[in-house]
Amino acid sequence: MKTVDNFNFKGKKALVRVDFNVPFDGDLNVTDTSRIEAAKPTIIKILEDGGSAILMSHLGRPKGQVNPDMSLKHICDEVSKIVGVSVKFVEDCVGEKAEAAAANLKSGEVLLLENLRFHAEEEKGDKTFAEQLSKLGDVYVNDAFGTAHRAHASTTVVAQFFPENRCFGYLLAKEIEAIDKVMATGEKPVCAILGGSKVSSKITIIENILDKVDHLIIGGGMTYTFIKAQGGKVGDSICEDDKQELALEILKKAKEKGVEVHIPVDVLAADDFSNDANTKVVPVTEIPEGWQGLDAGPKTLENFKEVILKSKTILWNGPIGVFEMPTFAKGTIAIGNYIAEATENGAFSLVGGGDSVAAVKQFGFEDKVSYVSTGGGAMLESLEGKTLPGIAAIL
Repeated sequence: MKTVDNFNFKGKKALVRVDFNVPFDGDLNVTDTSRIEAAKPTIIKILEDGGSAILMSHLGRPKGQVNPDMSLKHICDEVSKIVGVSVKFVEDCVGEKAEAAAANLKSGEVLLLENLRFHAEEEKGDKTFAEQLSKLGDVYVNDAFGTAHRAHASTTVVAQFFPENRCFGYLLAKEIEAIDKVMATGEKPVCAILGGSKVSSKITIIENILDKVDHLIIGGGMTYTFIKAQGGKVGDSICEDDKQELALEILKKAKEKGVEVHIPVDVLAADDFSNDANTKVVPVTEIPEGWQGLDAGPKTLENFKEVILKSKTILWNGPIGVFEMPTFAKGTIAIGNYIAEATENGAFSLVGGGDSVAAVKQFGFEDKVSYVSTGGGAMLESLEGKTLPGIAAIL
C-alpha cells in the first residue's frame, strides 16, 4: 500500500483529494472542523518535504450548479488556521484560472480549489474532467475516506492519469488499516456491537462479519425485530415485521458458524417517544401494549459488559438506545465506557457509522477508543465486504 511516506514531494505539486464536506451554521461558519484536522498530517508532510499542496473537495450537494452558499471559499480561513499556512483560493477547480493558480504555486504553499460538485462531471465520473484535474499536479494523493465509496472523477478516475505517482494520504491509510484489523488481522476474541433502528440497513454487514467475529451484540431498535421473531411481545417498539424471517435466519447462521449472539434481556421502556415519558424496566420479551423499548436495561448492560471486557478486537456501529434523549442515553454511554475500559486493557476498538460516531463525540469517548472512522457510507460498505472504488483506484 503506497502512502505519502513512499514519496518525497520536494519541488512537486501534490493534488490532494480531501473531504472538507463540513457543516456550517446560518452565518456560514464551520461548526465542526474534525475533517479539516484529519487531513492536516498529510498536508504537513507534503509541505515539510518542500512540496506544495493543491486541495480539492466537494461541499454539500449543489448538483452541478454554482451555489455561493456551498463555495469552499467560506472554509479557507479555517483551513489556514488549522494547517498553519495562509491558504490561497481559486474560483474554479478546472480550466484556465485553476491551471494558472496551480502553476504559480510555490513550494510550501497551499491552494484550495472551488467545490468540485459545481461541475456535474465530477459525480458522473467524467474522464475528460478528471484529465483536466490531473493537469494541476505531479502526484495524486487520495486522503478522502468519506468519499472512497463513490466512483467520482476526483476520487477514482483521476488516479489513472498518475500511473506511477499516486498514493494514499495518512487518513485514508489509517482507515484501511483499522478496518483490516477488525475484518482480517484482529486478535481474537473479536466482538461486533451493532445498534441502530433497522435490521434491513445492517443485514449485509451482519452477513459479512459472521465469518470474522466470535461475539455479535445486537442493540438499539433492531432488537425488537429479533425478539418478536422469537415470539416475544414488543409492545409499540420499532419493529420490521417483514424482516422477522431474516432475523431468525441470522441467528441460525450465527449458530452454525459458532458465533455467540447477545441480545438484550431487559429494556428501559417508555409510554411515549419523549424524554419526559413515564419509564420502567421490563423484560425485553414482555413489553406492554402502549409502551416501547428505548434503551437497554441494567441486566442487559451487565451481560454486554462481560462480553466486551473479554474481547481483544471490538467494532462498534450504531447506538444502543435513543441517545439523543438524556433519559435513554445511559445504555449507549455505558457501552462507550466498557469499550474505553477494554481499550485501556489492550483491546483494539474501531467506532464507525454516523450515529455511533456522533455518540462517541457527544459523550467524550473520542480519545478513549483506538480509532474513530470519519467515513459513514464508506465505512459501512467496507464492513459489507465491498471493494471501494477510491481505494481500488490507488491499489
